[in-house]
Amino acid sequence: MWGATAVTYKWACPVAHSNRVGARLANSAVFLAVGAGLVLQVRQLMLRDLRQARRVAGAAQSVLLRPLPARIDGLATAAAQLSADHGATVGGDLYEVIATEHGVRVVMGDVRGHGLSAIGTVAAVLGSFREAVHDEAELTGVLTRLDRALARHLRDRARAEDTEEFVTVLLLEIAPDGEVHALNCGHPWPYLLSGGRAEPMAGADPLPPLGAFPLPAELPATPFGRLLPGEALFLHTDGVEDARDGDGRFFPLPAALAEAVRGRPISPHSVLRAVFAQLLRHTGGRPKDDIAILVIRNDRLIRAAACRGTGSCPIGPPGPAADTPPVVPGP
Repeated sequence: MWGATAVTYKWACPVAHSNRVGARLANSAVFLAVGAGLVLQVRQLMLRDLRQARRVAGAAQSVLLRPLPARIDGLATAAAQLSADHGATVGGDLYEVIATEHGVRVVMGDVRGHGLSAIGTVAAVLGSFREAVHDEAELTGVLTRLDRALARHLRDRARAEDTEEFVTVLLLEIAPDGEVHALNCGHPWPYLLSGGRAEPMAGADPLPPLGAFPLPAELPATPFGRLLPGEALFLHTDGVEDARDGDGRFFPLPAALAEAVRGRPISPHSVLRAVFAQLLRHTGGRPKDDIAILVIRNDRLIRAAACRGTGSCPIGPPGPAADTPPVVPGP
């Protein structure tokens, strides 16, 4: 349309063939308008394609790292992930919580590197976990399946590119009675949030990260006792503790957790909001590494006690005040 307008003006309008100053100004105005129209049209088409690409990418990323429901088998959950790559919602960190006949099983992991380059490895680990947790009766079997899936993925990648990659993984199993068992492959241990305090849950020395060395023959799961009603677990990747401010100081995670739970009931979403807000203030809104946080609170016996006290048990999740997903600002 714009090209036809310019050609028609050039050949059909007498002013276009005049050498007078007014005619030249008119010619310049016409061709400037035609050029601006072309630029705006191209810009509109590019923005439309960009919006479509972002919708497709967002749908793919949400399938890979899908949002967690507010409650899973009596456990209240809240999670958020922040990629170091601008515009990406999924990076090298991963998490998942799945209810199985063996208990609620949780994975928290961190791929070496960050951003979009690590998404293939995240997909391999999460895909294997989502299948293995239902098939394997023991947590050690789940870890073995993850290790085999990662080894296959790394062999395929090695044929295409020269790269070394490994994944730190924390596996948890929360039984119906609240008993917690863990297997840790080079990942930060979680924190226990209880009674207004945040205490690190340190077990045995972690195993090597997956992909770096073969797994040992014996894989004893670490028992952590029982997660009592109202208590919560705070899981995170090392991008949280390693985040630095402009002066190079690390993020004080224990102090941030203590402030988030001091003097108030433990709410997974409130803890998540508070820690993320302090973390983004500490880094000036620009963390250098991927960040993932997962908070799990035991609500099983709390709800059972409420049922006994009222004589009836509500069906479905409770009111939105405790379960409204947080809005996490980007960097």
